[in-house]
Amino acid sequence: MHRTIGIPRLVIAGTHSGAGKTTLATALMAALTRRGKRVQPFKAGPDFIDPTFHRAATARPSRNLDGWMLTRETNLALFTRACEDADIAIIEGVMGLFDGRDGVSDAGSTAELAKWLNAPVILIVDGSAMARSAAAVVHGFESFDPDLNLAGVIFNRIAGQAHFDFIRTAIEASCRALPLGFLTSNPAISFPDRHLGLVLADEVLTPQRLEALTDWIESSLDLDRLLELAATAPAVEAKIFRNPVERSRARIGIARDRAFCFYYQDNLDLLTSLGCELVEFSPLSDSALPENLKGLYFGGGYPELHAAALSANVSMLESTLRYASENRPIYAECGGFMYLCESIIDLDGAVYPMAGLFPTRARMQPNLAALGYIEVEQLTNDCWLRRGEKIRGHEFRYSQIDEMPPHVARNYRVTSTQGTRTEGFSAGSVLAGYIHLHFASCPEFAARFVKACSR
Repeated sequence: MHRTIGIPRLVIAGTHSGAGKTTLATALMAALTRRGKRVQPFKAGPDFIDPTFHRAATARPSRNLDGWMLTRETNLALFTRACEDADIAIIEGVMGLFDGRDGVSDAGSTAELAKWLNAPVILIVDGSAMARSAAAVVHGFESFDPDLNLAGVIFNRIAGQAHFDFIRTAIEASCRALPLGFLTSNPAISFPDRHLGLVLADEVLTPQRLEALTDWIESSLDLDRLLELAATAPAVEAKIFRNPVERSRARIGIARDRAFCFYYQDNLDLLTSLGCELVEFSPLSDSALPENLKGLYFGGGYPELHAAALSANVSMLESTLRYASENRPIYAECGGFMYLCESIIDLDGAVYPMAGLFPTRARMQPNLAALGYIEVEQLTNDCWLRRGEKIRGHEFRYSQIDEMPPHVARNYRVTSTQGTRTEGFSAGSVLAGYIHLHFASCPEFAARFVKACSR
């Protein structure tokens, strides 16, 4: 069966990382929400932080679309399902418009996703040090891929009206894309960075700052013209997403607080559709796990920033150890994996004891330890994949583990642009590793996890 949806939509893209995509996309979502629109937000690529800003602006969960981790069919299915009760979709791109998996194709890029969604693209250009050359930049992006609908352009960090007028006349003389306005620098609404990207929205996006963001974008952009462009997007059709197996009832605990906050919304939705009741708990502040849980899911996040508090919460660590000793299913990734190791060691050498399910220590590094897309091939028939099955994900981390003892099982062959390695560590009914898996790239993984929990 197929579903067709004719929702207006725009892709917000940048010439490069740092052009202002997240700030502008969040402000646009907030402005349209202020107008009474039900805005469904999306983020292109494997990003957990930007969606927190989208949710703050729209009061709706933001979902990740990804041309490398997920097939075209799966992306369209997730998109249409999320948009069923929305008035407009805003998709924030990743990196530069054409940046993706490699240097010779648009695989994994914002451009690829825009073409799959048949969505008009609004390009953000940092015009702070340009005049007529801005037209050359836009013209280059237009001609690079003629199949892309580059419908409009917004200039960020402009000195003022006179500066924009100069650029606008150059664009109108040489380009097809419509100049839709400009934005001046405003330090009062900029978002601070952290080592994995921006800080989380709930740390900086106060109601006052969100209001200022909305006023900022409404003052200089032609929002009515943006809505007109969004409405030109033709209907998109997708197959109806179906679960791979029957539903299995299970009550699963989700570690969720400031230390563990990186989850794909569609991972959680898939678990729910398979029959799960998801129960959130906080390893930071709760003294024990919730009662009657059939499984645990520890996502990624910032355990290194909260290592002292996590380590001091001994009762929760002991509760997790008892739960694992009962041979109940536990899945953990990245920050969640670090929590299940013996300890986390920070950049100053301070050691913070953790759950100790895996006999190794996670050490923070001053530089990026790993970044990129990952394909996992199962080496065993254990856990929730079968030998030879594949699932995709990504990793983005500043920590390394000490050498894992050889007696700890490795279930995955991991392939990335850096080569291959084995990972997917298991101990009893616990599976953990650094990779953030997208369950929709192999729904059988989620289904078998839920089935194991229900048993």
